[in-house]
Amino acid sequence: MSLSNGNNLKQLQLRVQFYSMPQNEWKKLRPHFPGYTSGLVRSEPGKFVMNPLYGFHAEKLYHMQPRSDDVWLLGFPKCGTTWTSELIWLLMNDCDTARASGTHLIFRTPCIELPFLTSEIELSPQMMNLLNSIEKMESPRVLKSHLPFYLLHPDLLETSKVVYIARNPKDVIVSFYHHTKLVKRHNFQGTLEQFAEYFLEDEILCSPYFPHVLDAWSKRHHPHMHFMFFEDLKRDLRGEIEKVADFLGQTPSDEQLTKITNHLRFENLRHNDSVNNELGKRTGFMNKDGNFMRKGKTGDWKNHFSPELNSKIDKWIEKNLKGSDLSFITELDQQD
Repeated sequence: MSLSNGNNLKQLQLRVQFYSMPQNEWKKLRPHFPGYTSGLVRSEPGKFVMNPLYGFHAEKLYHMQPRSDDVWLLGFPKCGTTWTSELIWLLMNDCDTARASGTHLIFRTPCIELPFLTSEIELSPQMMNLLNSIEKMESPRVLKSHLPFYLLHPDLLETSKVVYIARNPKDVIVSFYHHTKLVKRHNFQGTLEQFAEYFLEDEILCSPYFPHVLDAWSKRHHPHMHFMFFEDLKRDLRGEIEKVADFLGQTPSDEQLTKITNHLRFENLRHNDSVNNELGKRTGFMNKDGNFMRKGKTGDWKNHFSPELNSKIDKWIEKNLKGSDLSFITELDQQD
């Protein structure tokens, strides 16, 4: 991977350290996350939770040089990044749904930290090649990440266009719970109530949730930033596609907009093998039960939360949004 030049590299230092999660905390988590065989680390400052392998190599991604014609998609896990990355790729590639269906999304819009999302303690040659391939991609690149801004190149927002996708935390908790049961590198063995407790205590991978979202929200007026919500995609997909197209300087025809709106309907993507990650079951990455793209519904939390858990989460949301003008839609009367 090419980094910054030598002089810039000396000046550009990630002022964040990663430390192993305290033993008392890890002892509580370990039985429920047997997939985390090498434990977890947390950053100071920021308290960002991640695999140790990422902690060892965080500087690599911090120094990843953004390009002026890049589009970066950021968001907390399970907020709609898969859905939105397909949307962005289509807009940046002449709405070519045939080409999109012929190449897996993981290669068209790579997640930059994917090589580090493993319990291995060393970066394998295969993963190093994957990392290097991002640097070699032809422009314009569409890249995605679940990392918060402070762990990415400090010139990102001044250099590239950035789309941030947010989703109400109640549905994120439910979706992330099912995700961690599906994906073997998590292999979560607990209940939804236990998972929610870990989420609220900022002990889940990629936690904490609110600092991630609020930092992006504070940057929403930057000319290179487009902040959007999962819930708006659910209630007006075409309208949201048009907003992203305008932000990216793309002018799809009415015919193209109709075509990609149909392509991007959640139910259609669930059955699209280039997007739905069912490949993970065949490669042993995921368990057989469940789906990577599950329901995509706003308000599904109502089918999972007890009144007591919902009350606790409401108080947590209220506490973390105090003093902010950010708010979330947690239910929709009509949705796609």
